[in-house]
Amino acid sequence: MKFHLIAPGKMKSGPTQELFKTYSQRLRPALQLHEIQAEHADLKKRQTLETDKIMAAIEPFEYVISLDERGKHIDSPAFAQQIDKCCNQGISSIAIVIGGHQGLLPIVRERANLVLSFGSMTWPHMLVRVLIAEQLYRAQQIRSNHPYHQE
Repeated sequence: MKFHLIAPGKMKSGPTQELFKTYSQRLRPALQLHEIQAEHADLKKRQTLETDKIMAAIEPFEYVISLDERGKHIDSPAFAQQIDKCCNQGISSIAIVIGGHQGLLPIVRERANLVLSFGSMTWPHMLVRVLIAEQLYRAQQIRSNHPYHQE
């Protein structure tokens, strides 16, 4: 299973980048990162540009998970089960989408096969990258019955 993270902004070196690298490189194959940039003074125009770049980065055959505060709240074992379900359906690639500062436009949420939430709190985009990379790694370990995840 290939995982493809589509995320706004450019990650700078530092602790969050190191944590992201740690978890993304533990995945087999490693998590691919596609950073999008849409600089524009007008916030609505920026959101539209980000949306265009997000939609262009999603392959037609990919299963799409978008991260949005209005999404479903599931635990780690349920997330691992969802990935298992994708594998059993012959899906070979999952794109995970993180929205920009203004969030995701409806077109992205509508394209998503699954909309997830990490809770109602607002998280920094760079930290969300770490959180999703860790959850993908945790799901991999759950699926292989490794003791990394303890209930």
